[in-house]
Amino acid sequence: MDIKEMASYLKLSYIRDHYDLLVDEATHLDLSHGELLELLLQREVEKRRQNGIARRIRQAKFPIKHYLEDFEKDKYEPRIRNKFKELEGMDFIEKKENIILMGTSGCGKTHYATALGIKACQAGNSVLFSSIPNLVLELKEAMSLNQVTLYKKKFEKYDLVILDELGYVSFDKDGCEILFNLLSNRNDKGSIIITTNLVFDRWVEIFKDAMLTSAIVDRLAHKAHIIDMSLDVSYRLEETMEWMKKH
Repeated sequence: MDIKEMASYLKLSYIRDHYDLLVDEATHLDLSHGELLELLLQREVEKRRQNGIARRIRQAKFPIKHYLEDFEKDKYEPRIRNKFKELEGMDFIEKKENIILMGTSGCGKTHYATALGIKACQAGNSVLFSSIPNLVLELKEAMSLNQVTLYKKKFEKYDLVILDELGYVSFDKDGCEILFNLLSNRNDKGSIIITTNLVFDRWVEIFKDAMLTSAIVDRLAHKAHIIDMSLDVSYRLEETMEWMKKH
């Protein structure tokens, strides 16, 4: 076998496809045999790294790709920008902390959640993105097929789960209970980012039961970064924290 055939056998696809070009580059740069080998392996490793990032982003099922570089942070007040900077260090994933992004429609919650998710993929983390209404539908389907346990195990394997649009659709009793059980089982096993247009004291409008609502808030807000991204209302976060103290 020649070098390209051996590279193919070893599944070194970048070296197989670019060997001649890389040899020409090494000759032009007057590289030694050792330096050529290092160049070949560096390019192969980088290609695999990029393929891994692309695969994780694809498997995360982002409806639209948003990146932190495109996110307009200057329109937010300094306190929130400082919080963004902290979160973008990605330590919250290692610490299994949650993020709750609150705010009115159009304030950038989904954009920022998606951008954090893509950065997590780039850092080597497994990510799942889902709207909460779709998640509840999938859970109900899993229940009808007696596959809830399998679904929960799949849900728990991700380093980061992003749940979008809490507050746009209310649930029936079964939907509330299975969502609560899913989130409870994941608690302390991995990070969750939730986007919502409702402050905590209005979550009862979605879950319909005050005790269940309080329990869900307790699970999610434990070790959570809570950010009100509304551009026109600065006191909502203070109201939210005050409500949490009372419950």
